[in-house]
Amino acid sequence: MKKIILAIAMSILMIQTAQAAGTQYEMRVDGLACPFCAYGIEKKLKAIEGTSNISVDLNKGLVKVEITEGKSLTEDRMKKLFNDSGFTYRSMKKKSL
Repeated sequence: MKKIILAIAMSILMIQTAQAAGTQYEMRVDGLACPFCAYGIEKKLKAIEGTSNISVDLNKGLVKVEITEGKSLTEDRMKKLFNDSGFTYRSMKKKSL
């Protein structure tokens, strides 16, 4: 009985993971200098529906964010978000998860 319950739980987990697959975006940004900069950007990105796993690398000037399937981030939207926050948006790469 325990094996059946465990198998069902694993199946549900695998289905949820497959449904959560989406896209990862990596943005190059100038001006990220401190943890407060990172926190501000994370907060703005979290406000966008479907975003998750946000990371900011201050040394490299990289911001990575995952977004659920069916959602997307546009160059114009990211440029506005970063520029309005006082940073210089440089580029964005996109890859499927």
